[in-house]
Amino acid sequence: MGIVRRQGLRNTVISYLGLALGFVSTTLVLPRFFAPSQLGLTLTLSAIATLFAQLAAFGFASVGIRFFPYFRNRENGHHGFLPLLLGVPLLGFGVMTALYLWGRPVVLGLYAHDAALLGPYYVWGVVFAFFTLLYSLLDAYLKALYHTAFSSFLQDILLRLLILGGAVLFAQGWLSFHGYVLWYIGANGLLVLVLTGYLRRIGELHWRPRRAVLAVRPVRELLSVGGFTLLSSLAGSIIMYIDNLMVGSQVSLAAAGIYGIAFNISTALAIPARSLNKIAFPLLADYWKQQNLAGMADFYRRTTRLNTLIGCFLALGIGLNLDFIYSLMRTEFAEGTLVVLLLLGSRLFDGITGVNGLILVTSPRYRFDLVFNVSLSVLIVVLNLLLIPRLGMVGAAVAAVVAQVSINLARTWFVWHAFRMQPFTWRIPLVVLLAAVAGTAGWLVPAIGSPFLTMLARSTVLTAVYGGLVLVTGTAPEATALLRRLRR
Repeated sequence: MGIVRRQGLRNTVISYLGLALGFVSTTLVLPRFFAPSQLGLTLTLSAIATLFAQLAAFGFASVGIRFFPYFRNRENGHHGFLPLLLGVPLLGFGVMTALYLWGRPVVLGLYAHDAALLGPYYVWGVVFAFFTLLYSLLDAYLKALYHTAFSSFLQDILLRLLILGGAVLFAQGWLSFHGYVLWYIGANGLLVLVLTGYLRRIGELHWRPRRAVLAVRPVRELLSVGGFTLLSSLAGSIIMYIDNLMVGSQVSLAAAGIYGIAFNISTALAIPARSLNKIAFPLLADYWKQQNLAGMADFYRRTTRLNTLIGCFLALGIGLNLDFIYSLMRTEFAEGTLVVLLLLGSRLFDGITGVNGLILVTSPRYRFDLVFNVSLSVLIVVLNLLLIPRLGMVGAAVAAVVAQVSINLARTWFVWHAFRMQPFTWRIPLVVLLAAVAGTAGWLVPAIGSPFLTMLARSTVLTAVYGGLVLVTGTAPEATALLRRLRR
């Protein structure tokens, strides 16, 4: 267990550094150097490459992690597991490449108003997808070997530093935009080379195929599990990327760039929930193992209260200070203000409904989680088709809100119906009421000289009023207990 603890600690540090670096680069630096259409192009290429790679992989990244213990034997090269892990997806990549190139007129037809901008990079999407596919497979192999920290460092820190470096070179005039796009793609390729070198260094780069690999587990079983995993991961990717792709195709790549930055700003609200989920996942699995449903229900309520408490504060902090955030970018990006507010509402509701998804995915009825994820992805696509032509990129944000609220209500009802657990107590509406009062107080603070001074004043008022009301009313026992400890 020593290696697991060491890798876990390193991953935690890398994850938080990566989140901070990612927020700074994608929200504050890149929008300062690039036009919306340029950012929209890179975001579109990234989304296409991710979906392309996932379809080609056929779920084999997750299959590799799940089944590797059956193949583990370092002395004989793990029975040729690595060639199998790479071989099937590479066959899929060949098929997907043929379909992708054959479908070029259809794809560029969807982006007719920006075909001149996207067209020169269409074939480069194949290269980008190839690097993305190889990295995901090698990363899965390393996870199965319990070597996760190095690949996390490459993905969360080195890649973002390389992208920032390319942006600085572009801003200084040493790279054209075409050169920057190739730099962006090449940075992903560099990660694959470094990861391959790391595998060789630790003695785990076993390239030689072995016929014995076919006898360890039936290939049909691997493909079956891979297909199930593909549906799940593809649904998750559609939820993540489809908004940008559809805004880019139905409005413009510039609108996709503005929407992408608004999306990135709203992700700050999800950081505490993601951190909490890392802790919640193994705890919930343990509750299920012990059949401690009473303890799980109490944990469900407490985490929901904590998510609501922190989420309301962060949502108000971001919403009240959007003028300051957008003052750090090109003026065109401020068109995404309403999109940010809508997406903040969507993420806040997702937090308020608690850890229902984790309860479901760790339960005996885990397959229903796939049903909800597929339903969510289908609902988002349908709503985008209906709303984007009428409302533009705001329509995509409205679709995200409606879809997230609908699915979270359905998932919360399912958890209550199946396991008789629900996360709400009288403290939840009280927290929302206190947040509304504090938000109104912050909103009433007039503009003071500069966006920075206004941000400081509004944040101070918001923090003082919200924190004071929470402590006085005893809404959050955790906050009161923390204050007592600090006084001691």
